[in-house]
Amino acid sequence: MTVKEALEKKLSGKSLSEAQNQEIYTALLAFTKEKLAAAPRITGDRKLYYVSAEFLIGKLLSNNLINLGLFDEVRETLKEAGKSLPEIEEMEPEPSLGNGGLGRLAACYLDSAATLNLPADGVGLLYHFGLFRQSFWENKQYEKPDAWLSPDCWAEKTDVSFTVPFPSGDVKSVMYDVVVSGFEGGTNRLHLFDLETLDESLVKDGIDFDKTDIAHNLTLFLYPDDSDDAGRLLRVYQQYFMVSNAAQLMVKELSAKGYALRDLYKHAVAQINDTHPSMIIPELIRLMQKDGIHMDEAISIVEKTCAYTNHTILAEALEKWPLHYLEQAVPQLVPIIQELDKRVRAKFPAPAGQKEGEENPNEKLYLIDKHNLVHMANMDIHYGFSVNGVAALHTDILKGSELKDFASVYPEKFNNKTNGVTFRRWLMHCNPELADLITEKIGDGWKHNADELEKLLQFKDDPAVLERILAIKEQNKAALAAYMEARSGIRLQKDSIFDIQIKRLHEYKRQQMNALYIIWKYKQIKAGHKPPRKLTLLFGAKAAPAYIIAKDIIHLILCLRELIEKDPEVSPWLEVVMVENYNITWAEKLIPACDISEQISLASKEASGTGNMKFMLNGAVTLGTEDGANVEIHELVGDENICIFGKSSEEVIHLYEEGPDRYNTSAFYPADPEIEELLDFIISPAMMRLGDPENLGRLYKDMSRKDWFMALLDVKEYIAAKEQLLARYEDRQAWAKMMLVNIAKAGFFSSDRAIAQYNEDIWKL
Repeated sequence: MTVKEALEKKLSGKSLSEAQNQEIYTALLAFTKEKLAAAPRITGDRKLYYVSAEFLIGKLLSNNLINLGLFDEVRETLKEAGKSLPEIEEMEPEPSLGNGGLGRLAACYLDSAATLNLPADGVGLLYHFGLFRQSFWENKQYEKPDAWLSPDCWAEKTDVSFTVPFPSGDVKSVMYDVVVSGFEGGTNRLHLFDLETLDESLVKDGIDFDKTDIAHNLTLFLYPDDSDDAGRLLRVYQQYFMVSNAAQLMVKELSAKGYALRDLYKHAVAQINDTHPSMIIPELIRLMQKDGIHMDEAISIVEKTCAYTNHTILAEALEKWPLHYLEQAVPQLVPIIQELDKRVRAKFPAPAGQKEGEENPNEKLYLIDKHNLVHMANMDIHYGFSVNGVAALHTDILKGSELKDFASVYPEKFNNKTNGVTFRRWLMHCNPELADLITEKIGDGWKHNADELEKLLQFKDDPAVLERILAIKEQNKAALAAYMEARSGIRLQKDSIFDIQIKRLHEYKRQQMNALYIIWKYKQIKAGHKPPRKLTLLFGAKAAPAYIIAKDIIHLILCLRELIEKDPEVSPWLEVVMVENYNITWAEKLIPACDISEQISLASKEASGTGNMKFMLNGAVTLGTEDGANVEIHELVGDENICIFGKSSEEVIHLYEEGPDRYNTSAFYPADPEIEELLDFIISPAMMRLGDPENLGRLYKDMSRKDWFMALLDVKEYIAAKEQLLARYEDRQAWAKMMLVNIAKAGFFSSDRAIAQYNEDIWKL
């Protein structure tokens, strides 16, 4: 039966040309689910459970069609009927199961594990309203529920359910499954646990709800507002609900295979993705004790079962929960955690002869500190068998600075696994014209072995190939412009330079430094210094609801957008756009259209980044600091094919170690007239007329007096570097050569490579 016949059968005999897009989507969903069900389930004696608070899987229709080998046939079938696959994809709700790079990485890793035929399932939560749906009004961010669940989605209810104990009473879970397809291979599963008694009607105004009603609110939102005790306590409940279900699933599947619980480590691995799932360690120990296994043996088993991925150098992101929170939410785990801490203290006691009041140098190794805070990462490191960073620089900083004490006592546990992205979604799906050109020139072996992209280097001086690469970029810019106008009513000038910064809104990622550049450029144009062509700066980011300064930065960017839009002298040369409710769907349009990839985090603060890899793969040129995976991109493409600026990670770390005496904003403001002029513009009359004085004033004070992530330190060098890169853009053949080199060198950043390394060094599936 042809694809056309199969779809029209599901349309009850209605022809494809007659059917509405929603009807065709529903038929395609059912058709694809049937094909996935028929694909072989990947099995093995040893299985990975990838436990993560986030799985930013994006829309799955085209991704699954590509992996099933049906994409081209479906696209052509629809085209012949006068239909467009991208338009039909618009009917698909995007799962709201993640926020940023952490969740997107988890999704890429599941895809690659299935592609490599490794038995590996994801375990997370089924958030009904996700993080939130972002909207802009009066140049500010507002949040509302992102209700994405519907009958027309990929998550399907199973008959698996577990009882999770809470002090106020047990709750029951319901497991939903999303099939994870591998490229031309078998399938795994993403297991998403929901609360049987969840009550969506608890959400009354925006994203506010009763945070104390645990039995009815646990799976409403990803990262519920933790600005108060109730919110922080809810996160503990939520994390325990996730790991208890994961642990019980591991035990259930082990038993189904006929193995004893004490053999868990031989047949299962739990990868703890960041610190959110850390309580799986004491929960597994609890379940083993419940099964009659002695504490000593239970700890030994868990130590050989759990592995930990660290995703951050920021100390505040390494979760530390007050012990009294755990006593209130998970009292059954507290004696276990205290015992684990006791064993660490026995292993690393205070030095003999230490005087009362002296600092114990081993204090930072303990699970429970002197303030009765439980350090989740410390538990992961002591009671897991592997600790990995996610980029070469990140891992070096962990071993040499942030986790130096742990690396010195457990050198064998620490290893690096540089992040990767799946080329199926981030090239074959979102940039098919470029994928087709690559296949035409070097064959399709790169789809299975991304290192083969290096074969493109033979064309770096071929004018015809370079022209085609430029033409594809222009097509993608035109496609983004059309999408932007249809979705937002904003008309982009597609022959302008597209400079894009899309990532979670955080001060260390330094969107505020990009905003200072916008102010500088605005003033330059007002002074008569017009550029050779228009520059369009595009942003996409959500700020956590309680992250006040992050929301102030969004306010600044939106005010600058309005200021420039209303200025006829500047608007022909400069445009600022912030996409509303940035998500994977937007990323798939923005990344192929990008000319300049903004990767400007303060050196030493970005663990890796994966957006930098996706941009590179699609022919954007990186403007960035020597931070995260930018370091490895720089090494691969060479000085001439990237634009690096700013202080090094060593210099930044030294400044932090020295404290305020070493980095003081007074050295820049008001001491430097150029920087003073940029900062003062934030609270200028022109801005105050457009913005809220409270938001703009607070951000101005924070940047001029504190500037914790040192935007003022690098801003002048950043402005100079961006101007140099914009000038280089005008030599179109030379720019196309830079694009080609970046694409050709991107193969290292395949998630297939990353997963193969995880398996070889850690999981051994």
